[in-house]
Amino acid sequence: MSFAPGYGETPVSEDEASMLLSSARELFGEPIGKAAVFDLEQAVQASVTEELLLAVIDGGLNVNELLTDHFLRDLHRRLYGDIWIWAGSFRRRELNIGVAPEQIAVELRMSLETIHYRWNCTDDWSPRQLGIAVHAETVRIHPFTDGNGRTTRLLADLVYAAAQDVESPDLYDWDLDKQRYIELLRQYDRHRNPLELAAYIGTRPLGE
Repeated sequence: MSFAPGYGETPVSEDEASMLLSSARELFGEPIGKAAVFDLEQAVQASVTEELLLAVIDGGLNVNELLTDHFLRDLHRRLYGDIWIWAGSFRRRELNIGVAPEQIAVELRMSLETIHYRWNCTDDWSPRQLGIAVHAETVRIHPFTDGNGRTTRLLADLVYAAAQDVESPDLYDWDLDKQRYIELLRQYDRHRNPLELAAYIGTRPLGE
C-alpha cells in the first residue's frame, strides 16, 4: 500500500485513539501516527495468516470449522486483539452499510449455515466461488466496528484453500480495481449471487 505524502505524520483522531488498548498506546507513544498503527496491524495479519494457512494445509482446520460465526469472531480478535478494544465484538451502532446491529448475530449465523449447507449438499459452487460467497456475504452484514475488509478477505482465502484440499492451494489476488470491486459487492447485495464477483477476482499460487 502506498501512502499519500505526510501520511506517516498524520495523527490518529482522539476518537480512534480512545479505542486503542492502553498497552498499544504506550507502544506507539504520542502522538500516535496512522502509519504506525497500520504497520502493526499488517505485521499481526501476516503472522496470523501464516499460522492459519499452515493449519489449513496440515488438515487441522477445515471448511466446516471455518464456516461459523464463532470462527469469524475469533479471527477478528486474533487480527486486532492486541491493538483495539473492539476486537472480536460485533458492531453496536448503525451505519450506512451493513445490517442493523441487533440483526448481526442472527443474520451472520444463518448466512454462514446456509452457505455451509449449500457447499455440503449441492455441487453448483467451485472452491473459488465458495470463498467469494463467504466474503461477499460477511461484507454485506458488516459485523464489526472496523477491520471488516481484512477479516473477510482472509476468511475467504482460508475457505478457498481448505475447499481445494491440496498441499499448495491457490489464494485470491486482492490487487483489484477498487471501484469495480465495490460495484460488484453492491450488485451482490441486491441479488445475492457471488458468481460475477468470483469471476472478477483472480487467483494466485500460495507464496506469490
